Amino acid sequence: MPRISKPSLLRNGDDGPTDERAACAAILDRAHALCALATEQATQGATFAAFELRLLRDVFELARTVLVLFLIASETRVMAEMPSRLERGGRQFRRAPAQWRRLTSWFGVLRYRRTYMREVGTSAARGFHPLDAELGLLSDRFSPNLLSIAARLATRTSFADVRLLLSWFVPTPPSTEVIESTVLGYGRHTQQWFQSAPAPTDDGDVLVIQIDSKGVPTATETELARRRGKRKRRKAAPSPRHRGRAARGGLTLKPRRKKGDKSKNAKMGTMVVMYTLRREGKLLLGPINKRYYASFAQSGHAVEVARREATKRGFPPGTPRTVQVLTDGDRHLEVWIKRLFPDAIHTIDVMHVVEKLWDAGSSIHREGSPECAAWVQAQKARLYGGKAAAIVTELAERLAAVSPTGPGNKYRREKLFEIHRYLASRTAAMDYRALRRADLELGTGPVEGAIKNLMYRRMDHGGMRWIKERAEAVLQLRCIDANGDWTAFTDNVHADARLRSSTGAERVRLQQRTAAELPQMNKAA
Repeated sequence: MPRISKPSLLRNGDDGPTDERAACAAILDRAHALCALATEQATQGATFAAFELRLLRDVFELARTVLVLFLIASETRVMAEMPSRLERGGRQFRRAPAQWRRLTSWFGVLRYRRTYMREVGTSAARGFHPLDAELGLLSDRFSPNLLSIAARLATRTSFADVRLLLSWFVPTPPSTEVIESTVLGYGRHTQQWFQSAPAPTDDGDVLVIQIDSKGVPTATETELARRRGKRKRRKAAPSPRHRGRAARGGLTLKPRRKKGDKSKNAKMGTMVVMYTLRREGKLLLGPINKRYYASFAQSGHAVEVARREATKRGFPPGTPRTVQVLTDGDRHLEVWIKRLFPDAIHTIDVMHVVEKLWDAGSSIHREGSPECAAWVQAQKARLYGGKAAAIVTELAERLAAVSPTGPGNKYRREKLFEIHRYLASRTAAMDYRALRRADLELGTGPVEGAIKNLMYRRMDHGGMRWIKERAEAVLQLRCIDANGDWTAFTDNVHADARLRSSTGAERVRLQQRTAAELPQMNKAA
C-alpha cells in the first residue's frame, strides 16, 4: 500500500510558521490547492480510488498545518498569562528563548516553537516548557493519542505487527521499541487504576466469581543471558537463508529434549472473571457487568483483588446476599477462598469432575468401549442428581477390587487412587443438584474463555518467551480494554501526567524501559 502522506511538514532545519497570520495563510493555500486538485483529477479522468489515495496525502498535510496553528495560538495565550519569573514546586524559573520541537502526531511529524522556563539558583539547571505542560504533551515526542492506540493494539498482537498495522493508517508509526516502552509505561498505572476504578452501576442480586490459572511461555535464565549478553560479531552471510547456517557452523548444537521435558517454561497467570445475576422469579438472568482481572503474581493476590472488588460492588464480608466462587479445584486457591470468602458457595467446575470420571472409567473398563461410556453416563446422572458421595464410595470399591499385581494394574490403581482422593476431598463443592435448582453456575466456561481470548491469543505463540513483569503489563492492559475502560484509563494517566508537569514543573515521560514489579500480597490478609 502506498504511503498516505509525507511523514513531515518540515525538513530538519527548516522553519515553519511562527505566527497565527502565517499559519492561517498556509492553511488557506493548502485548502485552495485541494479544490484545484479535485477539479484537475476529475478533468483527467482519475478513478475514485486513485483520487482518494492522492487526497489522503494532502489532507494529512493540511491537518498538520492546522495543528501548528493550534500550537501557535496556544503558545500566545499561555505566554500572555506567564510572568517572566515564577516559582513551581519550590523552584525558581525565568523565561528563556523559545526552542523548536519536533512532535509526531497522528497526521505525521510537525515542528513548532515554545518558550522554555529555565531553572535558576542551582548548578544542575533544569526547566520545563509551559505550553507542553498546559496541553498535556509529554516528553516522548509522540502525541498521547498515537501512543494510546499503539499500546491498545499491542495488547492484541505483537509489537512488530502493531507497527505494520499503524503504517497502513498513519504516516509515521512508532518503532517497536517505542511501542514496547509505551506499554511498560502504561503498565505502571494499572494497579492504581484497578484500585480506584468505580464499581459498575445497576448490578444484579447474585455475585459470581470465577478464578483459574494457566501458564504462558517465559524465558529461561539461559535465554535471558543470551539476550542480555554482548552480541558476537559475525561474518556477514551471503544471503538470509545462510545466516543461521553460518551462526551454527553447520551443526545443530541444541540438545534433544528427553521424553516428558517441556520447553515452554510456563509461568502461571491467574484470571478472575466477575459478574452478577439478576433474579426474576425462579431464574437468574445475566451475566451483568462482567469484569476481568489477571496477574502473574501469586494466585492469592487475584483472590484478594476479587475480595476488594466484591466489597466495592456491594457484597462485603458477611453479606446475606449470595456469592458463588467457582474454580477447578486448585488447592492454593481454595485456601484463599476459605479465608477471604468464608460464607460464599464454593463450586468445582463440573466439566473438570466429568473429565475425572472419564479417566476413572478408562481404568475400570477398556478405553472407548461401550461399557466405559455406559459407566460414565451412570456416574454423570449421579453427579447431577446430587449424589457425589455415592460416586466416591463406588470408586473406593473399584479401587479395592483391582489386584495389586497383574499387567497394567499398578497404573490403574494409581489413577483410581488419585481420582478418588480428588473427588473425596471436594464433595462439599459438588452439590450440582442444589445449584441447578437455585439456577446458579455449574462450570467455569467464562473464565476459560477469558484465558483463551485475553491471555493465550496474545501471549502463547510459537517462539514467544516472556518475562513475567513485562507480560504483566500487557495482560493487565488487555483486561482494562476488555472491561471497556481503555479511554477512561488513558485519560486518567494523561491527566495525572499533565498535573505533575504543570504543578511540579516536571518533564514527564510516559515511556519506560523497565517494567513495574509484580503486585505483592496484602500482609494483613
